[in-house]
Amino acid sequence: MAFSTLLYRYFFFSWLFKDVNQGNLFERSAATRHNKENSHWLFTYLRRWAFLTVFFWLLGNLFEVILQLPVVSAFFYVPSVLSITINSVISVMIAWFKLMP
Repeated sequence: MAFSTLLYRYFFFSWLFKDVNQGNLFERSAATRHNKENSHWLFTYLRRWAFLTVFFWLLGNLFEVILQLPVVSAFFYVPSVLSITINSVISVMIAWFKLMP
């Protein structure tokens, strides 16, 4: 497998899930079951993105406070904020899979 594919699969989880809007009733039900069975992997992705959030925030803080380079720190704060957004999406997905009948 190519490194770019591995990197994508390491950070993004869409390859784990199937589309539940395709096919007949039985195929949609099987896709829903498949997605619910794979939902436990979302915690792994949540940890990865939480680590990235803290890592980029610490780098931004290092450049802004310690090195006094506020413009350079923006290059690290922006990915940190984007990581928080992805963590929010993953958290909602986890809650939805837990509450789904």
